[in-house]
Amino acid sequence: MGAVSRGSSALKAGVRRLVRRTGFDIVRSTDNRGGVDDFIPFEATIRAARASGLSVGDHIDAVMNGTPGATQFTIDELRSLGVYAAGPRTVLEIGPGSGRYLEKTLKECSPERYEIYETAAPWAGYLVETFGAVARPAEGSSLAPTPDASIDLVQAHKVFNTVTFLCASRYFFEMARVARPGGRIVFDVMTERCLDPATVRTWATRGGAGHDTYPTPIPRGTCVDLFGTLGCTLEASFLAPMGVATTEVLVFAKGA
Repeated sequence: MGAVSRGSSALKAGVRRLVRRTGFDIVRSTDNRGGVDDFIPFEATIRAARASGLSVGDHIDAVMNGTPGATQFTIDELRSLGVYAAGPRTVLEIGPGSGRYLEKTLKECSPERYEIYETAAPWAGYLVETFGAVARPAEGSSLAPTPDASIDLVQAHKVFNTVTFLCASRYFFEMARVARPGGRIVFDVMTERCLDPATVRTWATRGGAGHDTYPTPIPRGTCVDLFGTLGCTLEASFLAPMGVATTEVLVFAKGA
């Protein structure tokens, strides 16, 4: 027992040193401003993934979400749409959490810089240490530290289904601001295409209290029209697995 306790303490101390390099510190989940650590605990998930022999992302898909291959499905679709073909030199991801999309994105392209905005400090530190990501201070709705028109690929996966409409909207303005002319903006939202009556019933009657803002629907037309006013054109969209149903992935191109 003593050895286990010492090992756990050493792990926690190591994680704390790691995240401090990013300018963050470990806080209780209730102080994480809705970060991924609220529902995907850092240490327990890392241990379980190692025990399963899977990557952290694949473990979360297969075991925690019950949708094996869900992340890879989205990556494959984005590849087929040519999102990675231009070889983006700079990538920014909002809410990467455990890094399951980050890891697979890096297998598709080799950006010189990969910025992340993550409110869960342990996961942010893990992504910095494991993948060389650049952690930016996360305020929960702003990308202020990132300069205008500086990012080739701006993305967010399984984020805007878990926050309020206004929080997502503020991020939309920021995503358009930081994307460079000719760059791509990729994110998923739960649109009306994902909410037929049977699906609504399933969400409404599933067990457990759930997340206060999950799932959050956003009208498809609202997204398309808003980004249109910001000089961005919808190139493509597709449905991707999410929990008991689907979410719609939208791919925008920012005009020159």
